Amino acid sequence: MYRDRLIQTPVHSENARRLQQQLLAYHDFRQGMAQHPQNPALAVLGDWQAERLKSTHQDLYQQPDYHQGLHFLLTDLYAPASLNQRDDSIDRVFPKMVKWLPDHLLATLAGLVELNLVTQTLDLGLVETLARLSYPVDDLQAWQYCEAYRLADQHQQRRRQIELIAEVGGQLDRYVRNRTLGWLLSMSRSAADMAGLGDLHDFLHRGYSAFHAMENVEQLITQLVTRENQVLEQILAAAPAPFELNAEPQPCLVS
Repeated sequence: MYRDRLIQTPVHSENARRLQQQLLAYHDFRQGMAQHPQNPALAVLGDWQAERLKSTHQDLYQQPDYHQGLHFLLTDLYAPASLNQRDDSIDRVFPKMVKWLPDHLLATLAGLVELNLVTQTLDLGLVETLARLSYPVDDLQAWQYCEAYRLADQHQQRRRQIELIAEVGGQLDRYVRNRTLGWLLSMSRSAADMAGLGDLHDFLHRGYSAFHAMENVEQLITQLVTRENQVLEQILAAAPAPFELNAEPQPCLVS
């Protein structure tokens, strides 16, 4: 719907151009997914993976300082079936973004869009592989998930996904320390509703509140990245307990 607006908006920096390119790629991906036969399975897989993440990082999730931030990551950044209205809002206001936002913030937004696109592309590859293997996504077993994960052969994209979490998370941490940002978000809610951007505004405000509540976002992100890299390597090595932290990667029999 907003593709022409994205293309026609002039950009004057590398960060603005990167954001434009990522938004176009993500726009085209979402359009293609609208009629994809595996589209309904994405939400089911997303729920499964969110529960896996919550289980793997349960010790962090139970810490009061981290709970709200992790909840935001799981429910807002990892919910591919529920982002259409927010993403349409970003497409629609892109001309205003490149005109009014500072260039470094455009870089962060580009990273967020790329992270979202990479995550959903990985999920699509996974559900397609599960379908080829005749493994039901609505009754998915861990060993089935890991087998499909390996056969999907998306290892470099998986590593890029983790890199983006570290990159974008560090940038967001710097922004939430800006008190002016919180004040502007609280003052602009009515204007956002009037402009039809209430969904986008709510997303930004939840993110601001969640990260601002944490004293050490960098420490949390470092732990998540280290742990998820370990999980990645354990899945690829066919470890018997790939989601258990500090487990030794050992070959296992897939039943």
